[in-house]
Amino acid sequence: MLLEARNIQKSFPGVKALDGVNLNVRSGEVHALLGENGAGKSTLLKILAGAQAADGGDLMLEGAVLDPADSPLQRQEAGVVTIYQEFNLLPEMSVAENMFLGREPTRHGLINWREMYQRAQAILDDLGLKLDPRKPVRSLSVAEQQMVEIAKAMTFEARLIIMDEPTAALSDREVDVLYRIVRNLRARGVSIIYVTHRLVEVIELCDRFTVLRDGQFVAEGDVAGKEVADLVRMMVGRDVEFVRCTASGQRGDLVLRVENVSRDGTATDPHATVLRNMTVEVYAGEVLGFAGLVGAGRTELARIIFGADRSDEGVIWLGGGRMQLLRSPSEGIDNGIALVPEDRKQQGCFLDQSISQNMTLPSLKNLARWGIFVNETAERELVEKYRKALRIKMPSHSTPIGKLSGGNQQKVLLARCMALSPKVLIVDEPTRGIDIGAKAEVHQVLTDMAKSGVAVIVISSELPEIMAVSDRIAVFREGSITGLVSGDSADEETLMRLMAVGENADLTAAA
Repeated sequence: MLLEARNIQKSFPGVKALDGVNLNVRSGEVHALLGENGAGKSTLLKILAGAQAADGGDLMLEGAVLDPADSPLQRQEAGVVTIYQEFNLLPEMSVAENMFLGREPTRHGLINWREMYQRAQAILDDLGLKLDPRKPVRSLSVAEQQMVEIAKAMTFEARLIIMDEPTAALSDREVDVLYRIVRNLRARGVSIIYVTHRLVEVIELCDRFTVLRDGQFVAEGDVAGKEVADLVRMMVGRDVEFVRCTASGQRGDLVLRVENVSRDGTATDPHATVLRNMTVEVYAGEVLGFAGLVGAGRTELARIIFGADRSDEGVIWLGGGRMQLLRSPSEGIDNGIALVPEDRKQQGCFLDQSISQNMTLPSLKNLARWGIFVNETAERELVEKYRKALRIKMPSHSTPIGKLSGGNQQKVLLARCMALSPKVLIVDEPTRGIDIGAKAEVHQVLTDMAKSGVAVIVISSELPEIMAVSDRIAVFREGSITGLVSGDSADEETLMRLMAVGENADLTAAA
């Protein structure tokens, strides 16, 4: 056995995060760590990584007891390396500099750049990665940054690599590359703890699994012979049915139309996705899905609609009136548009601020007395309303949002936008990092908002999710919209053809 965690205990004020958790990982295996949001996975990972100390229990690596007071660097030097969902890379530094940060090879007291680049290139080649070690990390795609994190782990001669939601932001092609690397590492005797809410990945990639529920150990076993439904039942303690739940079908008036949106790359932002003559419209009472591979322009168009980014050309129609595209997010909110961003850590959450502050910030003017003082009673009632509606697991309203799991952070951001009572709600990757038991609940919330008359735009990299919630689906490819598909007639083959080949077809029954 490579890693043994026995009877791990961890408490926070008002919360028993881990209560007697066990985890056993063998050498050269891919081990899935499963559980709903709030099950204790993130806390356990932090304890394994040395970022937090357990209150009780033992950790052993190849039979040797690990010191609970170890720092993350000491755990890395012991061969336990964690790749978090939000990467820990310095964007202005090169690939090689990030790989060897703080451990650069030296000669006569100075960094030996030649040796560092050579060692970095050797590791990249060994992993089968076509990356230039001199290239700045800021110029890499999300998938390439993921690979840099793996390459960085190999500079520590990692024996155990912990991967937290490694495919959350990857396209299908990029997922295939990650799978190849994981299998290569396993063949070389490296163990992987694989944390994911995409249970199909567990069946396809993992050897064994451990399930946590409400901070407690539930089960472990071999993946072979298990089906997704079996894993779901262990995770949530009940059967969860994935069903299509589109809006009422009573489409209302045109709420939003963007017309001929185009954008070129610039000298200051040469990696910006080029957009070409994008036109799309969404009606009250419907869910419009944006489907496409990573980098196809889905998020870029959404941010332009909201006013977060600029375009070179294009106009917007809101409520029947023609106007120039919005120039700031505050203009977007003032015009009844709300956005749940793709990257909650960088673009959505104020991690040190409370859950209450994060949820109510854009709504404070509606909660103010005499336009000056915040009505704290109304604020608490608003937070409690959405805590119940979205089943947000939190110790208290005053807890910093950074203390929540990623899925619960996402729910707080969704509640923030819902509290604005928007005319247009844009949700980018609505269930990224959210467990399977909560996905159906979030889907139902989006459907209910559409039924109440809101025009909802959903962006997702998961085609089953897009097909489950959308009345119509706009398909993106390389900065263009290649087709519009009715939700009732959509299938993965049709969507993938439009995403990958770009056949310009209008397949909707009644646009």
